[in-house]
Amino acid sequence: MQQGITTLVVVGVGLIGGSFALSLKRAGKVQHVIGVGRTLDNLTRALELGVVDEISQDLAAVAGRADMVLLACPVGQMGRMMQAMAPHLPPHAIVTDAGSTKGDVAQLFAQYLPQQLACCVPAHPIAGSELSGAAAAQYGLYEKRKVVLTPLPETGSDACATVAALWQACGAVIHRMSPAEHDSVFATVSHLPHLLAFAYVGMVAGKPDAGRCFDFAATGFRDFTRIAGSHPEMWKDITLANRSALLDELERYRLALAALTAQVAASDEAGLAATFDTARTARVGWYQRFLREGQT
Repeated sequence: MQQGITTLVVVGVGLIGGSFALSLKRAGKVQHVIGVGRTLDNLTRALELGVVDEISQDLAAVAGRADMVLLACPVGQMGRMMQAMAPHLPPHAIVTDAGSTKGDVAQLFAQYLPQQLACCVPAHPIAGSELSGAAAAQYGLYEKRKVVLTPLPETGSDACATVAALWQACGAVIHRMSPAEHDSVFATVSHLPHLLAFAYVGMVAGKPDAGRCFDFAATGFRDFTRIAGSHPEMWKDITLANRSALLDELERYRLALAALTAQVAASDEAGLAATFDTARTARVGWYQRFLREGQT
């Protein structure tokens, strides 16, 4: 199994891609990192900070030197990036991604990189924040964090093992799922919460007394709405890419909200207490497990 790589090409040098590069550099698992992106200012900042060793706005021009390409750009850009690199990739080059949806990425690999599928390893690191750009990259982002691999039927065992080993060198814990299982799970625990936060903050911002409301918002508002500060383009792409699973989750939430509305309207003290207690018990149990796993 390949333990390290010579040249890593990171497409999208922000929190996720930049932190991967920094962690691999610190672990001595990569010799040279090329950052690729659309915004020259961000790429220049990545170079200044030592996140990457070289920059380019043309993926096709550097793909031929890659031992691995990490697609850390928004999901909606990945097809175009795969198409650009396809004629230039060395046969041994591994292509992986950090997208929050996997079914669509698996289809893009099959469409644009049919000759490279043995080296294609879809992946999703479960880490991040509302911060973006090269300046957000940090050492240690992936320590004790989960990374889900969703190998294709054609993915070779060596390519999958190499990607797993590199994430482990970043401190991550590896899990494997099918693309469909991944998208169903993350529609529930990641994608829906982001939609709810965006919708709620948008609702508050649209109120006639929005300024007054924001003046008195405190820790509860902060904790509930933190993820509404996330990158709009990225979350637009994720929402549309996982549309089917999200529609199912939105319907479940609509029914839960309708039941809560009925309890409030009826002044149903017992019903409200039971609803809150069930949610509290589940949340406390999850958070205790979260802490035992060493996550923060």
